[in-house]
Amino acid sequence: MKVLIADKLSDKTVSALKKLGMDISVDTELTAENLPQAVGDSDTLIVRSTKVTAKTIEAANNLSLIIRAGAGVNTIDLAAANARGIYVSNCPGKNTEAVAELAIGFLIAADRQIANATIDLRNGFWKKKEYGKARGLKGRVLGIIGFGAIGKAVAKRAQSLEMKVLVWSRSLTKENAEQFGVISAPDPVTLAQQSDAISVHVAYKPETHHLINKVFLDAMKNGSILVNTSRGEVVDTSALKEAIKTKKLRVGLDVFEDEPAGGEASFGDKELAEVITGTPHIGASTDQASEAIADEVVQIVKSFQETGVPFNTVNIRARSSATQSLVVRHYNRVGVLAGILDKLRSNGINVEEMTNIIFETSKAACCTLLLDDAPSSDVLSQMQKDENIIEVALKPLTFTGS
Repeated sequence: MKVLIADKLSDKTVSALKKLGMDISVDTELTAENLPQAVGDSDTLIVRSTKVTAKTIEAANNLSLIIRAGAGVNTIDLAAANARGIYVSNCPGKNTEAVAELAIGFLIAADRQIANATIDLRNGFWKKKEYGKARGLKGRVLGIIGFGAIGKAVAKRAQSLEMKVLVWSRSLTKENAEQFGVISAPDPVTLAQQSDAISVHVAYKPETHHLINKVFLDAMKNGSILVNTSRGEVVDTSALKEAIKTKKLRVGLDVFEDEPAGGEASFGDKELAEVITGTPHIGASTDQASEAIADEVVQIVKSFQETGVPFNTVNIRARSSATQSLVVRHYNRVGVLAGILDKLRSNGINVEEMTNIIFETSKAACCTLLLDDAPSSDVLSQMQKDENIIEVALKPLTFTGS
């Protein structure tokens, strides 16, 4: 299996994949623009920050798996991958501690104006009077937007600083809030109104685009702190710049809208950079996180190699559109399944999903097929008369939940 690694990863990843028998190519200079020419006949593509566009997916001859060596997959064209039947997997939770540590670092740095004080010192200015005006974090309210693994890790660290934690998350229940010792906010604006500092930890989706917008920023307290270590597109940059001016917000950003890809590039938004504490999307960049991600990437490839289905897949349909379940217990002989599928095809029935389990001694098997419609009684009768089939059972499917 040919694997192309398009970003800098731990050396551990490469050596472990080679032990699995993979044919490895590494090119950390690849970009979204030249990746289509490089992907070639690779079976697996591993990326970290390099964008995988529809052009790359269309140019790939054999590509069947894309792995994001991190959590967010917004840099991968999922629609194009779906259309070609290409699995997209990620490594969630492996950078939790790293991002949480940076978020807490931003809170302290913003409160104490560490970046500005350092710049002045380096330029030969001693401004103790100006930088001695920190409010302190103890007893303050930290609002957390999003309460996944990273949000929970930030809450835990903030509580150790004796901060009160207010959370808004669509998935947060009263029981969960009590379990983690946090208070649930009814909506983002209420959280903004009641918080002294805010840390953002939501995935980027259409519904979270500019979640932190003018209405949210206007609701924040004057002089409060905003930290974003999630995705740049979650925050409306224009509205943020205005709020920094009018509300004297102290801001820590690791992510930006339209941020450069790769490790070295120019950063065009100097206007924003001059009024924030900022880092170039390094939230997950610790040795601990890199090693954990390396292990996860290898396990994803190994699972794909051994089973044909990688774990941590993000683009498999959550809910089948099948209406019928056909269970066929049969003898494990050549052509049995082909005969079943031929009969279904002749009846105009599409198989949405299929699994076939072989029993000990390999004499018998059980095949479950999820179908878009019920086969005719004649087709079911034909199947049952086959000497290779033990039993046929059809039942309608009833899905519960969302």
